[in-house]
Amino acid sequence: MDIMNLLVIIVSSTMLWAAPLIFTALGGTFSERSGVVNIGLEGLMVIGAFTAIVFNLTFADTFGDLTPWISLLAAMVVGALLSVLHAVASITFRADQVVSGVAINLLALGLSLFLVKFIYGKGQTDAIQKSFHKVDIPFLSDIPVIGDIFFSNTYYTSFVAIIVAFIVWYVIFKTPFGLRLRAVGEHPMAADTMGINVTKIRYIAVILSGALGGIGGGVYAQSITSDFSHATISGQGFMALAAMIFGKWHPLGAMGAALFFGFAQSLSIIGSSLPFLENIPNFYLLIAPYVLTILALTGFIGRADAPKALGTPYIKGNR
Repeated sequence: MDIMNLLVIIVSSTMLWAAPLIFTALGGTFSERSGVVNIGLEGLMVIGAFTAIVFNLTFADTFGDLTPWISLLAAMVVGALLSVLHAVASITFRADQVVSGVAINLLALGLSLFLVKFIYGKGQTDAIQKSFHKVDIPFLSDIPVIGDIFFSNTYYTSFVAIIVAFIVWYVIFKTPFGLRLRAVGEHPMAADTMGINVTKIRYIAVILSGALGGIGGGVYAQSITSDFSHATISGQGFMALAAMIFGKWHPLGAMGAALFFGFAQSLSIIGSSLPFLENIPNFYLLIAPYVLTILALTGFIGRADAPKALGTPYIKGNR
């Protein structure tokens, strides 16, 4: 295998596995930049994957080739609705945000598996026929060398995720809403004094995190697994959380970290076909993404300073 073919395989696989992590990590960035801890990203991906697959199976004959994209919209809406529960518990009732996030994870998995059993009479759904497929990006794939590596035999969703990362960066750092979001996450009392509605901003941020987490789950299910079961989402939400921390709560940093974790996940799948990894036992390749996640969360990448008000409920009028 020559170096060109090697790069094509690695880059395409990396971007495939990274796309769901990018969407979900960006969602976590919105929530935690506002000061609300969201470890429920795993549950949001689960409910997004479940919704996308069920919607896809139900309406494939109606929407045809547009079905996977419309399924993502359904996953986005359901993810946003589920995140409202986290927002109500964490912001309105000032419950422990970690406990609320754990509850979201448990609720999403339990509810989705119950509905799968109820609807399909078995532990997993049928396989979808309308999924995201590999494509050659028009015009860009014709560029010599670069086109073959980055824009051939790839997925539209990967590039949508990267574009969304830049949009989120612009929103957070270049718009009035982003300034309010960061102010609420750093010093909510000062933001309140300046007339910013802390509760409203935090609600919007948490709902956005649910919407993006739902999209992440929908992308994963429709491009990688093609069905839904208890093992469809198996730690990807926590990897996205790690990517957000690895990226130091910055959208572009989170995107870079998600690409890194996507690369690690892709090696666990394609590693046995690569010349320099073919002699490594598959067991080590399978655990590599999770080991890297643990290393990132334990500070392997250096100190990452979270928003100062992260995890602290805001009570209006308290000093």
